[in-house]
Amino acid sequence: MRKPVRIYFVGAHSTGKTTLARWVRDHYDLPMISEVARGVLAEMEERLDQIRSNLDVVDRYQTQVFERQIAAEADHQGAFVSDRAFCNLAYAAHHSTVLADLARDRRLADYMASVREGIVFFLRPHAELLSHDGVRAGVAWEEVVRIDGMVKFMLEMFAVPYIPVESLAMQERVRLIERVLSLAGVDRAHDVQAPMESVPARRATLRPTRRDGNGEGSGLRNSETASL
Repeated sequence: MRKPVRIYFVGAHSTGKTTLARWVRDHYDLPMISEVARGVLAEMEERLDQIRSNLDVVDRYQTQVFERQIAAEADHQGAFVSDRAFCNLAYAAHHSTVLADLARDRRLADYMASVREGIVFFLRPHAELLSHDGVRAGVAWEEVVRIDGMVKFMLEMFAVPYIPVESLAMQERVRLIERVLSLAGVDRAHDVQAPMESVPARRATLRPTRRDGNGEGSGLRNSETASL
């Protein structure tokens, strides 16, 4: 029995993870696990400047984000797409003192073993995508590059197979995702075909003047063109 597919988008902030996760959600009809960091920040009733300057607060924040991501995935026994995975640990390495404790936590090893069984897209940074998201501690290019390097370090350290997404163009990103998921046997939600026996009867109703390449089955669907 094939295991449910689990798709992850990992990388630094401002690399387009959420945009692509939503695209997969909409085109493959998968539930999406949204970033848990914003929810934790809201529940703690803390401001971003406190997260940056108060070490006790940032330690508690990063620990809760780690635990919440594991819990959110545990709640989805079937397939899903997530716009994060272990990414907050890259920030914990730079902005907190809890990474050593989290690294010794058995849950981390178990969680990374679970991530290894998923399909992991690693989004590389582009300066053109930088924007302040109100959650991450810094949008300077140097900060993004540091986080990118830490995410890559963790992928390699835990032997997580990944597909690097280097291109900035949305079209090329989408084509890469489509091809990888197709090879993995994951079908798009609207790719379910009608029974073959119904096709001849439908074709019999077409007039010869419609056989010019502009009739049924030609071109992209409107929903596809709109999504790109």
